[in-house]
Amino acid sequence: MKRLIAILAAALALSGCGYNDFQRLDEQSKAAWSEVLNQYQRRADLVPNIVATVKGEAAFEQDTLTKVVEARAKATSIQVTPETLNNPEAFNKFQQAQGELSSALSRLMVVAERYPQLQANQAFRDLRVTLEGTENRITVARNRYIQTVQEYNVLARSFPTNLTAKVFSYDPKPSFTVQNEAQISTPPTVDFSRPAAPAAPPAPAASR
Repeated sequence: MKRLIAILAAALALSGCGYNDFQRLDEQSKAAWSEVLNQYQRRADLVPNIVATVKGEAAFEQDTLTKVVEARAKATSIQVTPETLNNPEAFNKFQQAQGELSSALSRLMVVAERYPQLQANQAFRDLRVTLEGTENRITVARNRYIQTVQEYNVLARSFPTNLTAKVFSYDPKPSFTVQNEAQISTPPTVDFSRPAAPAAPPAPAASR
């Protein structure tokens, strides 16, 4: 009986000091992070198809395509592990690479507006819609992660739950920075002073 009472007392003490909340929020943050990674991977998988479609436009700016390819290579080369969530330096490196890919893709889509033939390409239009949907999913996933981590970090820094955090090594987790959000939301600068790519001449009428 005494043992049961001791167990119940320990359980109540752990619950009162936020231990169960740490467990819950830690799992929620991991799940939210997994969804962020899933959506980033979904976007990375779209890039080769987008690049291949755009390459069909012979006059398209090669420099813009090259930057997209390089940004994708950099973003996908970073090894992400569960420990990334507890390593601010690794986390910032990852989010910076993803921000660069976002900027490169945004510029590509703006430049594509100058090519009527590309805009008329059904495959490109479908890929663009899919990319826009994926970017929206990324935003939703990132926001969920930010909210979960914010709740976790408040718990880790508040008294008396901060004592529990120290005992069980629940360190504050890194989150997406304001600077990164500003970088992603800033539209790319594109020079439209150059004439747009000419449309293809009409096909000659078939002789009778």
